[in-house]
Amino acid sequence: METGYSIDGVRERLGDMAASALAREEIVPALRATRDADPLAALIRLWWLGVPVSMAAADLPLQDLIETGLLVRLGDTVQATVHLQPWDAGAAGPAYVVSDRKVRPGDPSLRPDHVVGAGGASANLAQLGWAAPAGRALDLGTGCGVQVLHLAPRAGQVVATDVNRRALRLARLSWELSGVHGVEAREGSMYDPVDGERFDLVVSNPPFVIAPEARYTYRETGRHGDDFCRELVRRTPRHLAQGGHARFLANWLHVKGEDWQDRVGGWLTETGCDGWAVQRDVQDPAEYVELWLRDSAEHGTSAYRERYDEWLAWFESMDVTGVGFGWIALHDSGSLSPLVRVEELTQPVEPPAGALVEEVLRAARAAHELSDGDLLDARLRVADGVVEERVGPPGADDPSRIVLRQTRGARRTATVGTVEAALAGVCDGDLPTRPLLAAIAELTGEDPDAVLGRAPAALRPLVAEGFLSVASSAASPR
Repeated sequence: METGYSIDGVRERLGDMAASALAREEIVPALRATRDADPLAALIRLWWLGVPVSMAAADLPLQDLIETGLLVRLGDTVQATVHLQPWDAGAAGPAYVVSDRKVRPGDPSLRPDHVVGAGGASANLAQLGWAAPAGRALDLGTGCGVQVLHLAPRAGQVVATDVNRRALRLARLSWELSGVHGVEAREGSMYDPVDGERFDLVVSNPPFVIAPEARYTYRETGRHGDDFCRELVRRTPRHLAQGGHARFLANWLHVKGEDWQDRVGGWLTETGCDGWAVQRDVQDPAEYVELWLRDSAEHGTSAYRERYDEWLAWFESMDVTGVGFGWIALHDSGSLSPLVRVEELTQPVEPPAGALVEEVLRAARAAHELSDGDLLDARLRVADGVVEERVGPPGADDPSRIVLRQTRGARRTATVGTVEAALAGVCDGDLPTRPLLAAIAELTGEDPDAVLGRAPAALRPLVAEGFLSVASSAASPR
């Protein structure tokens, strides 16, 4: 927009303090920063802050916007009925997202078909959904349509679905304002609108909230526990083209006496696809309930304590000890022995996260398929960006702990022994591992047979987690 209503334009107009407060949904500093009636200030107050603006200050085709229902007239002022925010869609250029107005404490309760706007989860999925150009892409549960803004420049055809008819209406506005055309919008639940169709890329920020009842279509389904996310994962392979990818955000339960990794890993194993599940955060039941009651602006209402108690009682009936937040990536690689990896990564990863998927699965497969002998005969290379950290008392001859740290990619850390650290320091892909380990054993005074005997168990996780890569091997992986 010529007025500068963009991500950078709004931040510059508001200043750092007000912009940071607005990111926390605190609007008072932004209201103070936009008291002057300049055109950009008027747009920020009207479309983002949701407050009335004088008709004289709103330099817009007011009558057209009133007739389409996007504005309502209140005396000599107008107020937006929707939230319209600028969005950074990367190389796609300026973009705008239309949703229902943000609900803040003291506002009326949400309507059941409320359409939530773009936020942190949207940005995370856009990063995770990054992949090579795709012929056909599906945005399952499009909501306000934000993922389509990222998919459209990379896909020959985009289909977007949602069970909420209002969401599709507002999504179409988002696409029109952002110059995105040709999207097929279809109404229906999960994969029902695309029955029998296959896609090269499927992305979804689904209604994953685990709640005792479905009160809002954008976040809850009413399915028992985390069954919805499990069902979404289970049904996906039949809609992936050969070589296709799927990327989802998801929640899963932590249940007393059960390993969450086994739970989620079981979902992925059922698919027959290569899969990577990552837990980014976990909350105890009380934290989780508080989060979603705040999300619907119910904190401080008369029903707050009753809903809080009912939700906790429901979790207690299922022996829930926590709820995990994270992502799931699937790849129809065509392998007869699909590879599944489930892990926790709480540290920031190198963006875009989607670029890591094939790299992670390739490394895990290499570690899984190489025999001990093949691993010792392989020519290993330390990955780019791996650094070594030694921890110990000042002046000590030997460190108490040696850590390899990735400064790129998944940014994992691994505590290693002196032999593994020495190997990481010399392996450059030129020589096989076996003679290098023999030389290290001689230098350290260790028994070469003992070093070679325990090396595969120590090196295999370093290959699986991308600290070391296989340059070549005497025996090709099966």
